[in-house]
Amino acid sequence: MYRTHNCGELTKKDIGKNVMLSGWIKKIRNLGSLLFLDIRDYFGVTQLIFTKKLLNNGFFLGKEFLIKIEGKVVERVSKNYKIPTGEIEILVYKIKILNKSIEIPFSIENNTDGNEEIRMKYRYLDIRRNTIKNNLINRHKLVLEIRNFLSKKGYLEIETPVLVNYTPEGARNFLVPSRKNSGKFYSLHQSPQMFKQLLMIGGIDKYFQIVKCFRDEDSRSDRQIEFTQIDCEMAFVNVNDVLFFFERFIKHILKKIKKINYRQNFTRISYYDAIKIYGTDSPDIRFGMKFIVLNEIVKKNNINFLIEKELTIGIKIKKSDWNIYNTDKKIDIIFSKIKKSNFLWIQYLPNKTFLYSKNCFFNKKILKIFIKYFKSRPGDILVISYGKKINTRTLLSEIRLIIIKNYHFKKNYKKFNPVWITDFPLLSWEEKYKKFKSVHHPFTSPKKEDIHLLNNHPEKTRSNSYDLIINGTEIGSGSIRINNIKTQKKIFQYLGYSSKEIQYKFGFFIKAFEFGTPPHGGIAFGLDRLINILEEDNNIKNFIAFPKNNEGRDLMTNTPSSLVKNIL
Repeated sequence: MYRTHNCGELTKKDIGKNVMLSGWIKKIRNLGSLLFLDIRDYFGVTQLIFTKKLLNNGFFLGKEFLIKIEGKVVERVSKNYKIPTGEIEILVYKIKILNKSIEIPFSIENNTDGNEEIRMKYRYLDIRRNTIKNNLINRHKLVLEIRNFLSKKGYLEIETPVLVNYTPEGARNFLVPSRKNSGKFYSLHQSPQMFKQLLMIGGIDKYFQIVKCFRDEDSRSDRQIEFTQIDCEMAFVNVNDVLFFFERFIKHILKKIKKINYRQNFTRISYYDAIKIYGTDSPDIRFGMKFIVLNEIVKKNNINFLIEKELTIGIKIKKSDWNIYNTDKKIDIIFSKIKKSNFLWIQYLPNKTFLYSKNCFFNKKILKIFIKYFKSRPGDILVISYGKKINTRTLLSEIRLIIIKNYHFKKNYKKFNPVWITDFPLLSWEEKYKKFKSVHHPFTSPKKEDIHLLNNHPEKTRSNSYDLIINGTEIGSGSIRINNIKTQKKIFQYLGYSSKEIQYKFGFFIKAFEFGTPPHGGIAFGLDRLINILEEDNNIKNFIAFPKNNEGRDLMTNTPSSLVKNIL
């Protein structure tokens, strides 16, 4: 027997009990004739007290030694009300070392001294920290809530193959050689896309799967080469059906996981409006700062510096939205991160004078024109970007994001503000390869009212697609799928596939369309990103038990590695 209780459950009601605990030594405090130890397990921490006489000669205890003790629960003199066991301690009368530990490479504390590289190399030690352990617990709770919610709503959890035929879906594939079929390969799936559509053709009404997916692309703080999707598909639905249901799904998650009762409808913005208003298809809409087009006022007032520019736009940062007062030096420091020069800033001061960037050559009259047009109040900052349309919106979007990250915005903003981005372009032209590519994927259906554009203006065709953005991060993406064989073949042709290639790569899928394919659609949420945003972190690796680093390597197992035969 290793324990009668765990290290997180004993309280004042247990005083007087004889108990047995097992765990790792977290702290050692030597007070001469007495030793105080903190012992830790999965459940918590308990303080131990015993005399040195209890230890035999040569008996040494170190941090992270695994020990088993027997002792009596007594009231603690110096209480620690920050932990559940902080009012008691164990007066130890028997101790046994279950396993020793070498010197640990970093402190196993919430605020550790270990950098990410060393913690990933010794990830099993990192998991002992409450920070990572609790992240994994919260992920488990989220997954459990997702499974329960979807199952109760009639969704059937079905596993689909991981080893599939190679089909291009956007990112690069991982390939697996076949031992039985020399010279041939499997591909690790990027998503269960075609299989879940085949399930709809097979008569399944609602499907979901919490599934590992694989994409051979660069890792980032919000991306891994292997990641987990909450994958869903429904038959006989349109865009509104999908958005309505999964809006309820996210509200349920917010209520159960974060205790937030989100009552209002999610904002919906078309892709084109998102680019026009925010310069990005994944905007953080919590902080306002919508783009204002200034071409008309520039032309009306004959502002020579800007009149020849294709687009001039600006945003207003309200003084009432932050808690710090700015000087031109502070503002320049924030904007110094931006390497491009085709923007300027103006601040209207309480004494009705101005601060402005070094490249702002406007006279006082023009400054007043902009202040009046933006309805600025003292302390507000205006940022103006100018140049080619696409570059100008991209630049101001970058500036807006830097402002959001650097200013201490007041806490009256919602912690979570989801927005649906809809009606993405169906196709985009790749000048380098002289062909179209799918903006979402090749199975996304065009909007009914844009079908007539497919023949002559495919680049103008909008799709029945949608992304869910929360606080500037894409959490989910989906679409209504093509269920017409002619339309599906036409999309493949626009993507540059010959009839032979279509048959070779997608023949089984196209064949299925001949057997009464229902209208259907779905969505996939990134589980890693979702738990990351819910817990307000900035690195999904903190919520994955054994993640890869930003180069796609597992530092603990030294993966990937060379295949060396007869290494011994």
